[in-house]
Amino acid sequence: MLTWIAARTSRIKVASRVLAVPFRRPAMVAKLAASLDALSGGRLILGLGAGYSDQEIAAVGGPALSPAAKIDGLAEAIGVIRGAWTRSGYTQDGRHYSVRDLEMEPRPSQPIPIWLGAFGPRALAVTGALADGWIPSLGYRPTEEFPAMRRRIDEAALAAGRRPDEIRGILNLNLRLDPGAEPGPDSVTGSPAQVISQLRGLLGLGFTGFNFLLSGPDRASAMGQVADEVLPALRMM
Repeated sequence: MLTWIAARTSRIKVASRVLAVPFRRPAMVAKLAASLDALSGGRLILGLGAGYSDQEIAAVGGPALSPAAKIDGLAEAIGVIRGAWTRSGYTQDGRHYSVRDLEMEPRPSQPIPIWLGAFGPRALAVTGALADGWIPSLGYRPTEEFPAMRRRIDEAALAAGRRPDEIRGILNLNLRLDPGAEPGPDSVTGSPAQVISQLRGLLGLGFTGFNFLLSGPDRASAMGQVADEVLPALRMM
């Protein structure tokens, strides 16, 4: 789907939201990402996750992993992917993912951002140490917990010798432009003015952008309203 979107556009970024690491070998993810990035003119953002559903992982023949093993595997996978993108003959010996004398051509001409969908303390620490963006989803945790989660990322970034502001915070959420719609824990609803007010509050929790999943009976019209009314107001904040 990302290839289709990239082929029919010229300016927008395309992002995976998010690829679960246990489903795919990291070296192959690196190659697929590099190819799509090259074909799209450097517009790819690679979103990764540790693997949400144990049932789905088992259904495709994946290994049974503890939560800790998933996070360790995620960190190792990022090492393989970045190594493949930047080094010739890359070797990595890991508990979950290992490669030896890995060659990948062509390599990306510029760094491909890696964003992580992370919530737990260890996953947030990996985000701060290794990722370029944090892309959680509204509704998975109470909103009042987001500032503490962001602090965990920032502390890990500093410990790794990185600047916290290098790591973008992007929030996934359902958006419905409908004053009569019932709000939910994972959604922002209301008129454009009401939606803008709610999004302003979420920006104050440490986010710098949003990934909207539009809902409602007329999503085409809603997309036009978001483009004409909501986004200009957000960009002024």
